[in-house]
Amino acid sequence: MNSRFRPPETSPTTDIALLNGLSRAFGISLNGKQDGPDACFLGDLARLFHPHQVDAETSLEKHDSPWTNVYLIESGVLRLFRESPTGKVAVHHFFSEGDLVWPVFGRSRTVRNTLCLTSSLPAKLWVADFSAFRAAIQNHGDGRWQKFALVLTEEIAELTSMREYRKQTMPATQRYQILLEEYPELVRRVPDNQLASWLGVVPATFSRLKTGHR
Repeated sequence: MNSRFRPPETSPTTDIALLNGLSRAFGISLNGKQDGPDACFLGDLARLFHPHQVDAETSLEKHDSPWTNVYLIESGVLRLFRESPTGKVAVHHFFSEGDLVWPVFGRSRTVRNTLCLTSSLPAKLWVADFSAFRAAIQNHGDGRWQKFALVLTEEIAELTSMREYRKQTMPATQRYQILLEEYPELVRRVPDNQLASWLGVVPATFSRLKTGHR
């Protein structure tokens, strides 16, 4: 490694993409100050990541296995879902450019993990070992890990709760309209069958909703 900001075997442009992604995830603005504590913090984290490109429908994390990695998405879309023994899939969340994806819930870091993570589109990722990632944040003290973890945990819990509320109280047509308004980019990019699962309808119903909206 040539410097604090240069993970091995990556180009300067890619290094910048990694650091920018980490700075956004932690709400840090470097402002060109490469010797301050925030710059050192991001540099320590950046050392843990390596670039990884995957095709669409690449399995990254599987149920019944501990979730072991952290993913920073440079480009592409990943989906978080559960799959029943009969093959029924329930999509819980999509992650796209700039998102930092890690095992938020303690259960998902054990063999009791029920979540799967798969690429919906070809993706350029930065990948790090979760244990090393968490340890690096904890080593910088000031309750950084607790603050960081709490924000994403609350965000996912709130989104999940709202989606379930809408499933119980709103007709599919209204939920589809909200989907178009709140996630237009995902609607354009993600396959319909995955959006249908996320919306809580079967693909045929989603197709009718899509046709009826035109």
